[in-house]
Amino acid sequence: MSRLFGTDGVRGVANTELDFELAYKLGRAGAYILTQETNRKPRIGVGKDTRISGDMLEAALVAGICSVGGEAVILGVQPTPAVAYLTRQMGLDAGVVISASHNPFEYNGIKFFDSKGYKLPDELEDKIQEIIEKGLGSLPKPTGESIGKKTEVENPVHTYVEFLKNTIDVDLKGLKIAIDCANGASYLSAPMALEELGAEVVVINNKPDGTNINNNCGSTHPESLQQLVVEAGADAGLAFDGDADRLIAVDEKGEIVNGDHVMAIIGKHLKAKGKLKKDTIVATIMSNMGFEIACRKEQLSIVRTKVGDRYVLEEMAKSGYNLGGEQSGHIIFLDHNTTGDGLLTALQLLSVLKETGKKLSELKSIMTVLPQVLVNAKIKNEYKDKYMEDAEIKAAIERIETEMKDSGRVVIRPSGTEPLVRVMLEGKDENSIQKMAQELAELIEKKLS
Repeated sequence: MSRLFGTDGVRGVANTELDFELAYKLGRAGAYILTQETNRKPRIGVGKDTRISGDMLEAALVAGICSVGGEAVILGVQPTPAVAYLTRQMGLDAGVVISASHNPFEYNGIKFFDSKGYKLPDELEDKIQEIIEKGLGSLPKPTGESIGKKTEVENPVHTYVEFLKNTIDVDLKGLKIAIDCANGASYLSAPMALEELGAEVVVINNKPDGTNINNNCGSTHPESLQQLVVEAGADAGLAFDGDADRLIAVDEKGEIVNGDHVMAIIGKHLKAKGKLKKDTIVATIMSNMGFEIACRKEQLSIVRTKVGDRYVLEEMAKSGYNLGGEQSGHIIFLDHNTTGDGLLTALQLLSVLKETGKKLSELKSIMTVLPQVLVNAKIKNEYKDKYMEDAEIKAAIERIETEMKDSGRVVIRPSGTEPLVRVMLEGKDENSIQKMAQELAELIEKKLS
């Protein structure tokens, strides 16, 4: 069996790649592995987004948890970060989210959190897979009163919203906010949090039917929100994805404010208040060079990681940083939560608007996005990690970096799923970097295909 777990749990088309049998096995093996050291009946929170397949997978997952004597604590439809928070807040032994995030509705996924609300390290995921591969016969089969059960939680959405409201020191009275809930997990919590903080809220895509999640809406398709912000005269727009762990904002002019903008705006504000640990932001290699230039101007340090919010989080936890994220809108505020949290990010951003009295477009001007081009080089799969071993390729990269000096950069990374190397260049002149990226990709293809 190839590795079950990707960078964000187990994903696949529901009822084919991720069917009820695999969900049952994941529930059974996951509950056993994550609660081996407890001397009591383990309690595991289960949340989901609004996909039609969520009920089926939840039932199978709960059956697996109960079959090893666990108590499945049903959290209902919740943003992924809400499950991470509630796992900690309720003192649960683990948490599980049934969601495929920004993917189309026919996909679904299963992701585990440990008792502290952190995504599982590779070693624990591998242990779960090992048990599934060997068969589940070795796991306990309690009988009688030792069999597990499921319990329902009263008002978990309100608990999460109360937590979010207490992460900022201001109300949002006087602000008009447009939000796009992607017909996903934030359809209750996002309007509730903003309205209770006093904002005037205009909402779209908050009527999930099981099949319309992420359908031309949310953070991956913010066009409708951009139009709404301008038409409604809103101060800002907020677009979440299906499980609300990311945010893409829109300024009052209808222009996109991406994760890099948000980190720069909030990083500067936290630094001014003495709340940015080590005056450092953790970002991935894909964050724009314009972000780096802006941070340098504001005397903010940047630490870069591999692509993936799990790698951002690992670096933050290891080195004691409290702000990090991705250009795509996964922003982590480690003082408050243990995973990317779209609604938490939204409130932090809106609190800067309220505290400074500035328009979002003015705050956004802290950075200028440099043109970015991406060209794929098709190569043999076995050569994906060997491009820097070739002297000619290495020299070509060094020549481009010298030519761009401090006003651009080269990022080359192997695809995780295809026989490709992705060549990304940033710089001030788009025509120039397009030409250089194409030439470099062609050289890599020539040498390694």
